[in-house]
Amino acid sequence: MKYSDHQRIRKIYEKASELYGYIVNHQIKKEDLLTETPLQWLVTTPLYNIGEHVYNLSGEYKEAHSEIQWAMIAGLRHRLIHDYDGTNWNIIVEVVFEELPVLIGQLEKIMQGEP
Repeated sequence: MKYSDHQRIRKIYEKASELYGYIVNHQIKKEDLLTETPLQWLVTTPLYNIGEHVYNLSGEYKEAHSEIQWAMIAGLRHRLIHDYDGTNWNIIVEVVFEELPVLIGQLEKIMQGEP
């Protein structure tokens, strides 16, 4: 199914919010994510999904919202999928605990301005 940019942004927002909400609601700590394989699996699936939708956003949309690091998000997905054994979990922890809340806020602002 082909999604519009608007639909993709909603899906990215939903997955990011669900993932971050789970982390907060279950009081998962950075150390937990660094050491517990089931939590690592739990985190990677939404990150794949987010990255795939970002990768498929139009170039025009990404340019119009250049405050978001689209290439880094899509690149993370590619690294997770194609170099899973080489995953640097310190980076993933940073993404989940520090960058994800920022992305959620940025997406909320974008969606407020869209019809």
